[in-house]
Amino acid sequence: MAIEIAVHDTSFEDMATKFFEHFILIAEALNEHRLWNDEDKFFYDVLSVQGADPIPLRIQSIVGLTSLFAVSTIQKKVFDKLPDFKKRTVWFENYRKKNNKFWPNEERSDGEEVLLSLVRQDRLVFLLKRLLDEEEFLSPGGIRALSKRHENNPYSVTVDNVQYTIRYDPGDSTSDIYGGNSNWRGPVWMPINFLIIESIRTYGNFYGDSLQVECPTGSGKMMNLCSVADELTGRVINLFEKDKDGNRRIHDEYNWFYKQPGNENLFLFYEYFHGDTGKGLGASHQTGWTALVAELITQFGTTSNV
Repeated sequence: MAIEIAVHDTSFEDMATKFFEHFILIAEALNEHRLWNDEDKFFYDVLSVQGADPIPLRIQSIVGLTSLFAVSTIQKKVFDKLPDFKKRTVWFENYRKKNNKFWPNEERSDGEEVLLSLVRQDRLVFLLKRLLDEEEFLSPGGIRALSKRHENNPYSVTVDNVQYTIRYDPGDSTSDIYGGNSNWRGPVWMPINFLIIESIRTYGNFYGDSLQVECPTGSGKMMNLCSVADELTGRVINLFEKDKDGNRRIHDEYNWFYKQPGNENLFLFYEYFHGDTGKGLGASHQTGWTALVAELITQFGTTSNV
């Protein structure tokens, strides 16, 4: 935002430079201070306990995928319009590289655009491998909040002689934490999926066909990241689409009601969706975020079955 304003008011160049430098330092903290696990190729929370070594919480959840969200590009012509910003960012880059400090940004081969990302390309590929695995995050209706791997491999940690366990829970929470209102252990959440799709598309617009990944993982089908974003968009939209029998995933066992005359085009904007079946769950009036599906339909298009 500071860059956008600075193009019209150069007094904001200082602010743009400050935020640019802060972004680099945040990226360094994320990548260089124990949050990335080289064995699992994933970002984890780390629990600091007094008198003990930090404990990486090896839970494969959307928390580790939110690192994808902070991505943007700056075109060369913008740098040319902001000479002070360009001068200072070039100095900052040279200084960090000269001193072997972390540098996450990447310039396109034609020099026309710079990618700002918390995640380097190699780690992006590792994250996408898990994200696009149907045995982990990828469901028929979008990206799950928790890897399905934890269904048979629950994660436990013991703190102060108390054991805490998390397992894949695709529907309504079976835990009494927060009064049972903690439904982040497997369901598909629309706003998170929207952000994932938008982020992957940004990467795709930058890399083009130079970066392709297997989608779904293990399928042998290679896609550029814009095509991956399209695939995820299609899966989310599919929650609302009719199948060949006129059923919609969101209605599940209530499809009989929504197939009655006059009910065919009634929709509820559920809070979240079952991680395996796509059934709508939770509050049924979450237009504040589930209506984002309309934006996805606008961007992607759809069949006549919605």
